[in-house]
Amino acid sequence: MRLGVNIDHIAYLRETRKINDPDPLEAIFIAKRSGASQITVHLREDRRHICEYDLSRIIESSFLPINVECSTNANIIKVVCELKPHRITIVPENRNEVTTEGGLLLQDSLLPVMERILHSDIDVALFIDPNEASIEKCLKFGEKLGLISKKSSKSSEMINTLSRSLGVELHTGKYANLSLMIESNLSRTHNSIKELELSRSKLASLLSFELNSLIYQSKQASNEGLLVFAGHGLNYHNVKPITNISYIEELNIGQSIIARSIFTGLENAIKDMIKIIKRD
Repeated sequence: MRLGVNIDHIAYLRETRKINDPDPLEAIFIAKRSGASQITVHLREDRRHICEYDLSRIIESSFLPINVECSTNANIIKVVCELKPHRITIVPENRNEVTTEGGLLLQDSLLPVMERILHSDIDVALFIDPNEASIEKCLKFGEKLGLISKKSSKSSEMINTLSRSLGVELHTGKYANLSLMIESNLSRTHNSIKELELSRSKLASLLSFELNSLIYQSKQASNEGLLVFAGHGLNYHNVKPITNISYIEELNIGQSIIARSIFTGLENAIKDMIKIIKRD
């Protein structure tokens, strides 16, 4: 399983003082040395952490593929397409949110944005909630864009004649929040998630439902020709059940790795995560 290391929080730490240190560019070399497969960054409309200056240098200097998360904002898409990362993952964005709160609203207005990305010779992925409606809509997008391989009429095997495929990143935020509320002391802190202040048995039931949804929807997506990734809120404690989902080929993880690096160093933090997600 591949690990994409999200380095946004390094830039966020820099921006708390509005200075030039720490520089997220340094992290891409440590990530490569530590065994990461990809660098992920989010260029937000409000530039609250990563900015164009960062993104340009990271794409130019990285030996690893770069996955840029961004909204459909025309200016953002223009900037990112000109810089040509390996992949653009379209995500929803709300200026008032602390972090991305859920999957995309999958409307047809996404199609011209996806076409522009593809015409710029950049792979495209969509950040979605793990439900049937989202998978079905992504499949329709893939068919319209010629990104979904067709099945043979004589068998159920996929005929892969395409140079690229559509990716989906399944939102693991609900799963991660439930895990934190039932398996850590989060519910006893000032950051307790109010809507999840439920009995342990109820939390366990909801957690099981979310994990099963991730398993089932990743299988459906993969079997229909979508590339399946996952991320959001994953940490050293809750990631293992996700790694057991064979249909998911990549995880994008940031905050927990950067948080751990404060105490262990970034190289050790990345290596520790790779050990956990490594498949036999």
